[in-house]
Amino acid sequence: MTTRINETFKNLKQTNSKAFVAYIMGGDPDREVSQKMLNALPSSGVDIIELGMPFTDPAADGPIIEEAGLRALEAGTTLSTIFEMACEFRRINSTTPIIIMGYCNPVHHMGYKLFAKKAKASGIDGAIIVDLPPEEDSELREAFNLNDLALIRLATPNTDKNRLSRVVSGTKGFVYYVSMTGITGASSDRINSVSEQVNRIRHASNLPVVVGFGVKTPDDAQKIAHDADGVVVGSAIVKELNEKGVEPALKLVRALAKAVHK
Repeated sequence: MTTRINETFKNLKQTNSKAFVAYIMGGDPDREVSQKMLNALPSSGVDIIELGMPFTDPAADGPIIEEAGLRALEAGTTLSTIFEMACEFRRINSTTPIIIMGYCNPVHHMGYKLFAKKAKASGIDGAIIVDLPPEEDSELREAFNLNDLALIRLATPNTDKNRLSRVVSGTKGFVYYVSMTGITGASSDRINSVSEQVNRIRHASNLPVVVGFGVKTPDDAQKIAHDADGVVVGSAIVKELNEKGVEPALKLVRALAKAVHK
């Protein structure tokens, strides 16, 4: 099940390394630039890719990701565009996992079964649907199971023991630990102590634990990689891409990857 994700963590464990997970918004600032960035991520040290699905009302996202989503929508990006981007990526890369990340509305609008079929056909490995809680994801989870896709759930600093068992029960691939309360891209000085929480989630799930939200610099990433199985960086990469372009953004990606893999 979910072979690319599992193989990635297995291979990293054999070299005593951690996963660097990079997020970009699909279609930001347009399809051409976004595709160029996506295609270059693995050779810049990215182990797992999170590809954002733009949405008009991204409640959990800070201004950097929100504005990226709006740029993508203005450029004509749809859910079909995201699938097309994944398809094109798969022509040059058959091993790096792609997780699509976003909100339930466009997924529900497409229909869970069709969404899962299209995701699988596009070479996508799983999804993180930020605003779909475990109590409401059974239909999507069933569609994902039929298509051998990972539905990756979120745990937070406020997830208690009873809640955690529910969160991890239907999760595949890895558990995404949101290291702080609040929105994406917020100040990293609010990151909660990660080590204890990561161990708690590992014990509950026996799955790798990937930590994100508020990780901006190589120093942040290196500190979290010490305790977690993987580190996600999104807002800092999206910001660099928007302000300076593809090559400076990839330079940041390489620096982050180096820090995580130390």
